[in-house]
Amino acid sequence: MKTIFILADSTNRRFLNMYGAKHPALTPNLDRLAARGTVFDNHWCGSAPCMPARRDIMTGRLNFLEKPWGGIEPFDQTLPALLKTKNVYTRLVTDHYLYLHVGGENYWNDFTANEIIRGQEFDSLNMPACREGVVTQQRPEGYKGIYSQEHDETYGRFASEDEYPSPVTMTKAAQWLEDNAQADNFLLWVEGFDPHEPFDVPQKYIDLYREEDGDDYEGIPCYWPEYRKNIFTDQETRHLNVRYKALLTMTDHYIGKILDVLDRHDMWDDTMVIFTTDHGYMLGEHDYMAKNYMPAYNEVFHIPLIVWHPQAKVKRFSGLTQNIDMFPTILNQFGVDMGQLHYPIHGKDLMPALLGQTQALRDGIIYGYFGKSVNYTDGRYTYMRAARDESNRPLYVYAATPTTLRQYYGVGCIAPEDYGKIGFGHLSWTGYPVFRIPADIVDFKNPSQEYSKRAEQNRDSCLYDLTCDYEQEHPIHDEALEAEMAAKLKAAMAAHDSPPEQFERLGL
Repeated sequence: MKTIFILADSTNRRFLNMYGAKHPALTPNLDRLAARGTVFDNHWCGSAPCMPARRDIMTGRLNFLEKPWGGIEPFDQTLPALLKTKNVYTRLVTDHYLYLHVGGENYWNDFTANEIIRGQEFDSLNMPACREGVVTQQRPEGYKGIYSQEHDETYGRFASEDEYPSPVTMTKAAQWLEDNAQADNFLLWVEGFDPHEPFDVPQKYIDLYREEDGDDYEGIPCYWPEYRKNIFTDQETRHLNVRYKALLTMTDHYIGKILDVLDRHDMWDDTMVIFTTDHGYMLGEHDYMAKNYMPAYNEVFHIPLIVWHPQAKVKRFSGLTQNIDMFPTILNQFGVDMGQLHYPIHGKDLMPALLGQTQALRDGIIYGYFGKSVNYTDGRYTYMRAARDESNRPLYVYAATPTTLRQYYGVGCIAPEDYGKIGFGHLSWTGYPVFRIPADIVDFKNPSQEYSKRAEQNRDSCLYDLTCDYEQEHPIHDEALEAEMAAKLKAAMAAHDSPPEQFERLGL
């Protein structure tokens, strides 16, 4: 058996044809995979953003109630590590450069082989030095949005789109598959950073949409939204949507190269192919841009999943599934003994859904960002439970490897006089000791993800009926229903091994 896992970062399902998009991006290759495989209609991210979602997938457990962005822990048993027990060859090909930063540790170590392509976002690979040492970045006059000279230095070197990091990633993965088409017992794990921002994409892809989408923007470059309320005009917002769709189309084009190899070598009969994302992205909905700081709206957490399995009998599955389900599904395909796990997992094997043996794998799911609202859906209603008061306390980070996004839980992140407040403890599901770090002493240095207090955007608990208000624009005010959903949320948190203080923080 062979498995190919494809993850395209920040894919918003509202742009995908297979999910009934009103103004879909052109994604002929994802459409052809959807036509062949099984489309999951109710698939959700668990922990967000990037690294929390990857840890969910790699370990089969939700982690957003325990810590924010961070590396694989020493007590984690990862998907590629467990596949080694069945002599499965695993290969990672990605341009998600944050694997190489502090807070991205140990995700790629257990793969048999890995290839990380450089050059995305703030990667300083091609930054020059100057007489003073480090170059002082000069934001272009009139420019709106995030600016990165690192990005300009790298992308300014490209002679064609084939040199862009995500196209390189997909092309290299396709070439490896071509060279190893006769092999067996392997997992090819392919991650494209695109369509993650910045939406810097060749003009030919933008031109596919300008007329149809009414994009007449002609100003200075506008391609990188800030993580804040939308500061762009309607014209600029429309242009950003076009750029996002253009980048999604380019990503789809290069995903097609992998599917072409499967066609060319008749590999579909003994290969499982999975396409998904880590999370979605907001492009003006609710007047928000990007992710992390706003409520956990569907645009970010309700994500696409397509699975091709040669034995599958179901074309669409409407039951609730989650990113943690990748873990047992892939392990079981290779006959890995799940009894060797040191702890319980939260994921469910998707095979009963694919084979038509069940219409539901679970009654409800929880999801969210660390230190923000905790959210529950049963497929019809979505309940967003806010912290009970502005202090957002009690709240602790649990980690044996004390790193987070681009920083350690140490110098620059915690004042030396507060080191004594860091304690030791255990999570309920592992005997491995962990640091127990009070949120009060952490300077996260990322405004969109910080948890120093309850965010204004997450002040209120909200309840929505997705059957008539999928856009989540009209909160329901029903005390009995909210009490019922709160009880379900509390039970789900307990089932997912939530630290006890999280119940107190939420007033549960």
